[in-house]
Amino acid sequence: MRAMELVRCPAELGTASRTVIVSSVSSDSHTWNLVYLQLVLEEAGCRVVNLGPCAPDQLIVAECLRNRPDLLVVSTVNGHGFQDGSRLIRVLRNHSELRQMPVVIGGKLGISGPDHRSSASLVDAGFDGVFEEDADIQLFRSFVAALPVGVTS
Repeated sequence: MRAMELVRCPAELGTASRTVIVSSVSSDSHTWNLVYLQLVLEEAGCRVVNLGPCAPDQLIVAECLRNRPDLLVVSTVNGHGFQDGSRLIRVLRNHSELRQMPVVIGGKLGISGPDHRSSASLVDAGFDGVFEEDADIQLFRSFVAALPVGVTS
């Protein structure tokens, strides 16, 4: 991921009171990307539950069922996001309580760089948004700001 400045989101974007779970895929041990996303989301007024690196699919499901987040953000740096993300979204969408929960994935989805065909496949599989490693952070902020609160409650 390229370096990006932390810029406070304007309060009028209305992200206050959203609950967001941040996680990596099960094979990804990177942590700084998760800390960065947590800070971006907290600055936007979100309550963040950070599951940390190498979160198994079933832990992510359990925490989504327990917390009923307004958004699940899956971040990956190791280049296995497409494979692990495809599996994770199938597991999540198999739970009727989580079918409407917004889920996005971002970062390094493959080892050969951005691939818009892979992004389209991830959306087809059930992700609501895909933010490849070269995406502008403002696109992510805008996505978060546009989400309704209480989708999975």
